[in-house]
Amino acid sequence: MKNETSSLVRPNALPESASRPVVTPLSPSVVYASDTPDMLDAQYEGRLQGYTYSREGHPNADVVGRRLDRMEGAPHPGIVTASGMAAVSAVLLGLFKAGDHVIGGNQLYGRSLRMMNEDLPRLGLETSLVDVGDVEAVRAALRPETRLILVEAVSNPTLRVADIAGLARLAKETGVLLAVDNTFTTPRAFKPFEAGADIVIHSLTKLLAGHSDVMLGYAAAADAALAERLRVFSITAGLTPSPFDCWLAERGMLTFDLRFDRAQATAQVLADHLSALGGVRRVIYPGRADHPDHARADALLEGRFCNMVSFELDGGRAEANAFTRAAEGLSFAPTLGDVGTTLSHPASSSHRALSPEQRAALGIGEGFFRVSVGLEEPDALCAVFTEAAAAARTR
Repeated sequence: MKNETSSLVRPNALPESASRPVVTPLSPSVVYASDTPDMLDAQYEGRLQGYTYSREGHPNADVVGRRLDRMEGAPHPGIVTASGMAAVSAVLLGLFKAGDHVIGGNQLYGRSLRMMNEDLPRLGLETSLVDVGDVEAVRAALRPETRLILVEAVSNPTLRVADIAGLARLAKETGVLLAVDNTFTTPRAFKPFEAGADIVIHSLTKLLAGHSDVMLGYAAAADAALAERLRVFSITAGLTPSPFDCWLAERGMLTFDLRFDRAQATAQVLADHLSALGGVRRVIYPGRADHPDHARADALLEGRFCNMVSFELDGGRAEANAFTRAAEGLSFAPTLGDVGTTLSHPASSSHRALSPEQRAALGIGEGFFRVSVGLEEPDALCAVFTEAAAAARTR
């Protein structure tokens, strides 16, 4: 009988080539075919490398994950997840149980704060929020059931700097894990594993991918058993990243160092410029001597103060509205890390779930803005902020 395999819908035959693609191929396949049940067993048991079902891993996620593993110096492969909050969830929900206690920085990203304040307690995990720039305050919050200290190296959006060195010593002394969200700082400025962290978290959505067209996260652990638990939970919970997003993220990461250095240099210029503008009440940038944590930032980041600048206008919501309307050419959007500069207003976006009193306690008023500096020419960018500040003063 004539062989009819060529007429099958999926004959599983790729064209052969003696050469290979320069660009990583996009692999959107949800499922991968093995030759035999024995081969599938060998793959699941780790005796043979291969893909099975994309929820359990796919080539594009591995390419991005291994690249970030190298950048962070991760001792074991990390997981790539569908978002930065998926990575945070993998750590908090995948490693801990009801009755455990987690300490978090009191100036975490808004959704991380919500998870600490509402979701974890609902599931039976106890939480405390503490100033992670004060190691003794963290020590005082420790309990026998404390399992984790979660911090951002530089907080979102108030740009306070955690005492990572002191917290790492405390964690080692007490047997508590230290997890560092390195999204703002990135491995270009800081490598938490080298500083004694047990877990590193990223929102790849931001600076690493860098083009506002990707939603991804990452988490890695220094301990092999913890790394495996993160991997298994992410599979079970379906935190799977999109192959297309991973493919785009790899492209963005190829230029990451160049983008970071350019944006950081401009951020310093913009911070100094804002400090001289009328109508600007205060400027927050770790690279400025007037930043409350400048000495700690200098020691931690070794001169790489990153691309994030925050500032506060005189006045409130009306002045904030006038500022954004006049900031021609800048995107007012709840994001960061794009090639273009973006403005964010935490009171109406990331921290809107908090009461005005809670926001005030964090130093976030209606005139407070976070700026993610992009790749614009510094003089042109400063001119836009000058006009916008003038419009806010004369609204």
